[in-house]
Amino acid sequence: MKIIKDLGLGYEKIHACPNDCMLYWGEFADEIKCHICHTSRWKTMKGKEGDKIEKGNESVKKGEPAKVMRYFPLIPRLKRLYMSSKTAEDMRWHFNREDDKILRHPADGVAWKKFDEKYKEFSADPRSVRLGLASDGFNLYRLMNTNYNTWPVVLIPYNLPPWICMKSASFILSLIIPGKYGPGIDIDVYLQPLIHDLKLLWKGVNAFDAYTGKYFNMRAALHSTINDFPACAMLSGWSTKGYKACPSCADSTYSYRFGGKIVFPGHRKWLPIDHPYRSETQLFDGKEEYGFAPIPLSGTDVLKQLEKVKYVYGTLKKASNKRKNRGTTDIDDDYQADVDDVIWRKQSAFFELEYWEHNLLRHSLDVMHIEKNVCDNLLGTLLDMDKSRDDPEARKALEKKNIKPHLWLQSHPNRAKKYMPPAAYTMSNEEKERFLRVLKKLKVPDGYGSNLQRCVNLKQQKLINLKSHDNHILMQDILPVAF
Repeated sequence: MKIIKDLGLGYEKIHACPNDCMLYWGEFADEIKCHICHTSRWKTMKGKEGDKIEKGNESVKKGEPAKVMRYFPLIPRLKRLYMSSKTAEDMRWHFNREDDKILRHPADGVAWKKFDEKYKEFSADPRSVRLGLASDGFNLYRLMNTNYNTWPVVLIPYNLPPWICMKSASFILSLIIPGKYGPGIDIDVYLQPLIHDLKLLWKGVNAFDAYTGKYFNMRAALHSTINDFPACAMLSGWSTKGYKACPSCADSTYSYRFGGKIVFPGHRKWLPIDHPYRSETQLFDGKEEYGFAPIPLSGTDVLKQLEKVKYVYGTLKKASNKRKNRGTTDIDDDYQADVDDVIWRKQSAFFELEYWEHNLLRHSLDVMHIEKNVCDNLLGTLLDMDKSRDDPEARKALEKKNIKPHLWLQSHPNRAKKYMPPAAYTMSNEEKERFLRVLKKLKVPDGYGSNLQRCVNLKQQKLINLKSHDNHILMQDILPVAF
């Protein structure tokens, strides 16, 4: 720790309200209790006398803080990227690359290019840093039954080439948010020190460039965030639950309840207007679709909608609930019952950055999470496992929609209950065993994927303990061959 501190890569301990209301930072650094929920800054320790501090005419006990966040300052870490001539040269890669109209890096995307057009002074210097932000919760010690949740916030310098910026050595750990539960949409409380540094970096700080041997004004901007769907709701403020969960379609989301679940059809509106799928009814939900794809809201439009939203961090959690049922995006809905046309939960703290409103792409979704969920549901349906999407409720819903009559529940003279007729994807026990034996005997090149043999359970006819990369290679290469 002494070595890291001397390198300028230390961290700050910042006390926080255990109810996620505020940080004891900045103007509130010397407070002894939360100014919102009035919870003490310190833990109540039985049988121990803490140090007493004077606050006005009151004597207050001081001891162990109730909650501590670790903040790893961003500016010295970005400066160190330019202290090595090799790394400083790599930080110019995005500017010197060949643009061959292939999307292989964020710099090839429309959002990056639109940002360059609007902020020409920033983009003129190839040393200006573009950052991506990622956050997700994980259980410590790999124990899923532990009652503890840690949320790291990681920054990725997109200036570097893709084969470097996605290496763990290039990741910049920014925050570690501890707690028994995830911060939910109160995560903005903990982002305050990072937002403060990003504001300073937008104006610029003095840094040394080892590649040219000169000092320069280093600027940085947050390009976008990248998360799974629940964490996207935490950072953006848009609720990803219910009938309007899609952040792209927003109010024009087409959804309804089907077989006990909310489904989101209506994807054919993104197809060309003369595509044959638009007129196909029996292949889909029994309806033709000739609508147009919705236009995503700009940051300015979002800010206009957010004028109707009022949210005070931490104060709207009911004390009786004790936060037991609180997930990543759960909050009380009664405080916003008068807002019918908007389902924003809060105004994201990133809108404090003057350029965030004009970012074309503010929040991205992690394809690996999505691909894993799709693969799990696909395999669950094919092998009739726990995650199967083919059940009696789904068959009843088909009958209510009056589509695919060959899949409706049918009566049988020798059975008391109705049975589900087999679908095109239904596999017999023999077919399941043949399919799983292919995966059991499969050999792949070294480094291509993990050992899939350990995931195959022939006795129970299941695939278990698949990792994200296993799902990726299954979806991309292996499943078509195995079938």
